[in-house]
Amino acid sequence: MRTLRRICVFCGSSPGVKPAYAEAARALGREVARRGVGLVYGGGAVGLMGIAADAALQAGAEVIGVIPYGLLKREVGHGGGVEMHVVSTMHERKAKMAELSDGFVVLPGGYGTLEEAVEALTWAQLGIQDKGVVFLDVEGFWGPFLGALDHMTEQGFIRPPHRPLAMRAPDVGAALDALANYTKPPGTQVWLRPEQM
Repeated sequence: MRTLRRICVFCGSSPGVKPAYAEAARALGREVARRGVGLVYGGGAVGLMGIAADAALQAGAEVIGVIPYGLLKREVGHGGGVEMHVVSTMHERKAKMAELSDGFVVLPGGYGTLEEAVEALTWAQLGIQDKGVVFLDVEGFWGPFLGALDHMTEQGFIRPPHRPLAMRAPDVGAALDALANYTKPPGTQVWLRPEQM
């Protein structure tokens, strides 16, 4: 079992249309605090990002935000209580979030959330990092995407040993347990070292 010091959450800068999405973000913030785990996230005060960060802070967890200067200038950065890392680019943001965390939970979100999650999966596939990526499937939100990954595997674009890199969890507790129990799937190999990314 892995020791989780901090987990990174990828999630929307909008709350979405279903109250269950915000409740999942709150539940994640509370549960990381209950387990003595820190939260790393995109640094925003809005949407699911802000909800997860606020819940974690209120429950006593360490919260670290990583935000590009351009977004901070637009005043979407979180204020009190968050240890903020300001970076120059979106790429630096993702690399820093990965460096600071021991695994990734993916809440509902849009293009940015999906892009961050897929990059983490790609890094795992290439061997750049060996941290788990788990999709918190709130009310079936990630079902179509995970079905698309199954289709890509069936069509020969994702190797079968790599498909389990994208894990699915029905609730926050299961998501954190999946990260704590994550091991690299058999049959995966290292294509690049971290310094080569």
